[in-house]
Amino acid sequence: MAVIVRMPEIATGSAEAAIAGWLVAPGDEVSEGQAIVEIETEKATVEYEVEDGGVLAGILLEAGSAAQVGTPIAVLATGGQTAEEALAEAGVASADGGAGATSDGSVANSDSGSAPTEPGPAVAAATFTESAPVSVASSAGSEESEGSEWPEGSGEGARRFASPLVRKLARERGLDLSEVRGTGPNGRIVRRDIEGLEAAPVASVSSPEQQAVADASRVGEPASAATSAAPAGEYTDVPHTGMRRAIARRLTESKSTVPHFYLVADCRVDALLTLRRQINELEGIRVSVNDFVVKAVAAALQDVPWANAIWTDEATRRFHSVDISVAVSVPDGLLTPVVRGVEKLSLGALSREIRDYAERARAGRLKQRELEGGSFSVSNLGMYGTSEFSAILNPPQSGILAVGAAERRPVVQEDGSLGVATVMTVTLSADHRVLDGALAAEWLAAFQKRIEHPMGLLV
Repeated sequence: MAVIVRMPEIATGSAEAAIAGWLVAPGDEVSEGQAIVEIETEKATVEYEVEDGGVLAGILLEAGSAAQVGTPIAVLATGGQTAEEALAEAGVASADGGAGATSDGSVANSDSGSAPTEPGPAVAAATFTESAPVSVASSAGSEESEGSEWPEGSGEGARRFASPLVRKLARERGLDLSEVRGTGPNGRIVRRDIEGLEAAPVASVSSPEQQAVADASRVGEPASAATSAAPAGEYTDVPHTGMRRAIARRLTESKSTVPHFYLVADCRVDALLTLRRQINELEGIRVSVNDFVVKAVAAALQDVPWANAIWTDEATRRFHSVDISVAVSVPDGLLTPVVRGVEKLSLGALSREIRDYAERARAGRLKQRELEGGSFSVSNLGMYGTSEFSAILNPPQSGILAVGAAERRPVVQEDGSLGVATVMTVTLSADHRVLDGALAAEWLAAFQKRIEHPMGLLV
């Protein structure tokens, strides 16, 4: 029977995603769990793995196109079916007047009333979903409701093609596509063609009054009302990226709906730094302070298992293994890949896994499952010299540990004398629906003990 592959919900609550690229072609045999397509969300590009095996009968959504979650994007043929049989069973092929399979196995819409987005097969089957109109910038800057071609700008009748994703990114980043040469099929502008391009500078106004008039013309308010709010001086507006909008939405939701409270502890890490130096002197091994922190977080969650939980509408969900999100800074934003089963990993294995996640996060190569789950996060700004800070919870996780820099500070020794030690300040942000004050304090004390006696993390 035919299997319809639908646009997955990569990020919780996401309504739309885009095809960044296909990893297989029509006619290829795919196995269960194989990554077949790269899906781009507001925060990352991840590989999507199919849940069924078969032969790829047809692609319904081309690279660069966006669609709502649940929209069919491909059809698999199983049980010895031909591609034509699978497409017919799925309802995307018809004898006349409907969507039919092209010679390469993708689906073309033969409805004469609609135009494909570029030469070659169209990518949305009318049987499944009605394609939304796409805007196109004309040479005069106006928009039309049909087509997807960017004018070439030179040469009579020449056209410039760009994917819907590229047009969306160009609008968000303020990019001018008129001079971009596409490297996609038929000269189509694809995402790689605009990576690294800088936005055209926004023209600055010479006076607050002129800016007020411009603002009023956009929002429909009287110029006199906007004059008082218009800032003086020159400035440049940098359009929000999808990732920045997602971060703003998620963290605003977290701060406004999750009851945060905070606990702070100072941890002496001289023993940890000595142990780290000894480990790194061994050939082929390299661990960071952050690796010790993540391992100590996992150990503390085992010491206080009631803290390894999240809030749901029906119950408090307590986990039996320790899955921890590690915050990774990426261009224009932040990603939090999840390291699973941290309690079972050696320090060296944990270090290698965190480095792999960080490298692939910055390259936009994380997989869907690597961004999901976890009950706890670690955010470390110590490498930037930050002494102390508070982090915002990453829903639905119940805790996040903000880690500051390890600094030499005056301390009171056990005998009451004044001395100097290397101290690292950590701040626990906790969800009060899951962690009461006493439970959170118990967990933080367990973490402090683990980080100050690091040999226990090696056994």
